[in-house]
Amino acid sequence: MTSSSFQRTLTLPATLCEQAAQHLEQAARRTVDGAGIPLKAFRAAADGDCTLPVSVVEQAAGCLLVLATETAQTVRPSVLRTTVGVALCLRDAVQAVHRPALTTRFW
Repeated sequence: MTSSSFQRTLTLPATLCEQAAQHLEQAARRTVDGAGIPLKAFRAAADGDCTLPVSVVEQAAGCLLVLATETAQTVRPSVLRTTVGVALCLRDAVQAVHRPALTTRFW
């Protein structure tokens, strides 16, 4: 029997969810590998409570970083900063889920 102490889903702020969906649309248009699945999930989540599987959020962060890399020379710096910022927020949310809870006891 295997059990996982990590959450399988996480709830993102609505604004972050909407921004991620917009950037994922750009990634899908540029045919970034793997952008389709998180795009569908973020579109659906933006209409609801913004709860997504952790794996999808992680995939979205990776796609947005690829998008940023591919467009770094052709977009305005502010657009690049926004794309990277959304990707890092998604990555940070995933990493926070994977961190074990802190306890007050010493080991």
